[in-house]
Amino acid sequence: MLKQQLNFKLSQKLSPQQIQLMKLIQLPTQAFEQRIKQELEENPALEDGKEERIDEYDDLGNENSVDDDYDSETIETEIDVDEYLSDDEIPSYRLNANNYSADDEDRQVPYAAGTSFTQHLKTQLSTVRLEETEEEIAEFLVGSVDESGYIRRSVQDIVDDLAFTQNIYTDEETVEKVLKKVQKLDPAGVGARSLEECLLIQLNRKEPTKQVELAKDIMERSFDHFSKKHYTKLLSRHDITEDELREAIEVIEHLNPKPGGAYSGNTRMVEHVIPDFTIKIEDGELQLTLNGRNAPEMHISRDYNNMLKGYKESKEKTKAQKDAVMFIKQKLDAAKWFIEAIKQRQQTLMVTMSSIMNYQKEYFLTGDERNLRPMILKDIADEIEMDVSTVSRVANSKYVDTPYGTKLIKEFFSESMKNDQGEDVSTREIKKILEMSIEEEDKRKPLTDEKLAKVLKDKGYPIARRTVAKYREQLDIPVARLRKEI
Repeated sequence: MLKQQLNFKLSQKLSPQQIQLMKLIQLPTQAFEQRIKQELEENPALEDGKEERIDEYDDLGNENSVDDDYDSETIETEIDVDEYLSDDEIPSYRLNANNYSADDEDRQVPYAAGTSFTQHLKTQLSTVRLEETEEEIAEFLVGSVDESGYIRRSVQDIVDDLAFTQNIYTDEETVEKVLKKVQKLDPAGVGARSLEECLLIQLNRKEPTKQVELAKDIMERSFDHFSKKHYTKLLSRHDITEDELREAIEVIEHLNPKPGGAYSGNTRMVEHVIPDFTIKIEDGELQLTLNGRNAPEMHISRDYNNMLKGYKESKEKTKAQKDAVMFIKQKLDAAKWFIEAIKQRQQTLMVTMSSIMNYQKEYFLTGDERNLRPMILKDIADEIEMDVSTVSRVANSKYVDTPYGTKLIKEFFSESMKNDQGEDVSTREIKKILEMSIEEEDKRKPLTDEKLAKVLKDKGYPIARRTVAKYREQLDIPVARLRKEI
């Protein structure tokens, strides 16, 4: 049996303009500039920079805008031409007083230049005496070096690859021989197959002092004990004093475990952080400014206004002209919306960051992370009456320049926990105290997670050992055994 019925359903849909606005809000300064550049290239009705006002005069010499020259007329394409014809005066948002910094000095962004790490190694090969086949093997080995400077494949795998991909038939002994020559290239340690081999290559290039010879002996005979910091076993096996072991360890600690990472001309991207906001302290008060590159000068193209003017003046309106006017309308709508979206983005960024700054005022005045209040996205969203997702977009991708360094905004957000007084404290505050407790510990007898939990409890923060372990890992601090020193 068929039945027909009505159902009422409430749904919320975002318009394409709202979606684009959310994407603009999410962009950090540098990506925002690229987005503006893209829009300028795609929309000829949009122009950047300040516009020189062009005034028109009637026969009586009175100043009139373009709007005053024509009567309102709706054309067959359902476009009100007069709605688009204007003297393009400065938009209202550019007349408002804004607290934006010019930041002209930040406009040039440095880029990484130079040869790649692989090319750097290949250039050095030209100075090494090699037979034709050895040279081909050496180039293949250099091509197998990763960005850290290691060859993370077995010699047998390399022999097989040479045969299958390069038609070079050789054996492990030959590859080992060529590899030894590759390992003599700079930086020292390049071409190693393990951390142990990398450190040994570097030690073999040093002047053979007593400390260096002991360091080599430890690497060759007791690398596992060394890596696990079993110092008692090292003292016994090598029959040395604590002072001798300490001197050998100091030599090893000055070696480079990632020789490729030190090469400035490698092909990895260089991250360049441009702060989106700046917070300064003036006369005991916080001053917030938005990077001026987030407030560009944009206006509608006067040429497009003139096109519409020409269409209105023409007596015979052809289909081609009407199609052109439809295109112009589309581009003008997009340009006007984009300018408005930039304005809304500026307002959203300033309102959100201003709220965060005031919420964490004590921290920004002192720089002490223990003064960070517990703060979640909803706290700010409720205060500024915006959606949590909007606050998240601002926090996750924006940086603020403070008197204490450049910070990612999301770092100011944290959950809360109760201290022994029943007060809400930030988990960031607890992590900072945990970090300080580890810095102050006796490195000969580092504190275990259980003992750290007791230390925090004595300081008024009753948290479990598992929570201590979680926070320690988040701080990238190793376990007690690996923090041990002699």
